Amino acid sequence: MPKRVAILTAGGYAPCLSSAVGALIETYDAVDPDIELIAYRHGYHGLLTGNSITIGPEERAGAKLLHRYGGSPIGNSRVKLTNDDDCRRRGLIGRGDTALEVAAAGLQADRVDILHTIGGDDTNTAAADLAAYLATQGSELTVVGLPKTIDNDIVPIRQSLGAQTAAQQASRFAQNVLAEHGSNPRMLIVHEVMGRASGWLTAAAARDYMAWHAEQEWLPGIGLDGRKWAIHAIYVPELPIDLAAEADRLREVMDEIGCVNIFLAEGAGVDDIVAHLEALGETVTRDPFGHVQIDTINPGRYFADRFAEAIGAEKKMVQKSGYFSRSAPANETDRALIREMAELAVACALDGTPGVIGHDEENGDELRAIEFERIAGHKPFDAEQEWFTDLLGRIGQV
Repeated sequence: MPKRVAILTAGGYAPCLSSAVGALIETYDAVDPDIELIAYRHGYHGLLTGNSITIGPEERAGAKLLHRYGGSPIGNSRVKLTNDDDCRRRGLIGRGDTALEVAAAGLQADRVDILHTIGGDDTNTAAADLAAYLATQGSELTVVGLPKTIDNDIVPIRQSLGAQTAAQQASRFAQNVLAEHGSNPRMLIVHEVMGRASGWLTAAAARDYMAWHAEQEWLPGIGLDGRKWAIHAIYVPELPIDLAAEADRLREVMDEIGCVNIFLAEGAGVDDIVAHLEALGETVTRDPFGHVQIDTINPGRYFADRFAEAIGAEKKMVQKSGYFSRSAPANETDRALIREMAELAVACALDGTPGVIGHDEENGDELRAIEFERIAGHKPFDAEQEWFTDLLGRIGQV
């Protein structure tokens, strides 16, 4: 009997999901068109509720179309399989059930031999837990994941899918938004970029933006001044923010050119913000994974308010590029990486080799199926890299 393969995408969006689904379908169709393919709708939500679709001949023939689009054609959700209380509250499992048991039973009922998960560390390690549980029940399941995060923070993977596109899109977003520097005298613009625990996306977006900036022509005599279009500060979670010192520096920028533009990772200074809010007696909301819900503490607004007063801004603006960036179609660079990883993922799956596909930083950057027990999230961005310290130097931050 031909093998039966299931695909799911989970967690937050990244500009790789649609293309990765397409690449897996195309690869399986080229290797063996008799292999059955299904997809679970909205990730683990669909697995728990039995919501799946069959990927038939029409979908196989048209899979190339998926490379043109962002988002995920099969849908995402945030479901933690080890948080039974949350799954029960959402009606995904019954009162006496565990999510792992229900998910495992669903895979068995659907006769799934291979499961491909496209997601971050939580998505992929949850799939490994499923495989381990099924093994105790006498069922074999090969799980091969593809790494998806826009902030490139999966240990020990050199480059996660979608991150390079997300950085490019955040830069494009800023290329329009920073034009607002002239919409009022003494204007402060905070561009808040996704990145809870890693500053990679903010840094990479700033690098892309300043590369664009360097290619432009300016006409200062009429006010088209490159200094006003530049980035004046970049804040990432890995580096402390000295509000007083930065306020003094940015006050000088504001006095000289009449505007200040900041790139801020959403996770920068979050611990300080949370401590400040809890000291005031406020409750900080957390999600089922235990993460602080960033949108409820609004880091962009927090820093905009404090800097605006300190540097004498007459008007302040906070713009968030996250949803614009994460829902974009994969760019050419990401599509090449997706293709390379998808082809290895299929080969490993058919060979019975589980793991998450990636260039293993702890093994000479070899592209391989990395063992699930070595996969972890929240890989910090190396803020001491030469390209980043050079970037900070060019904008006058160091």
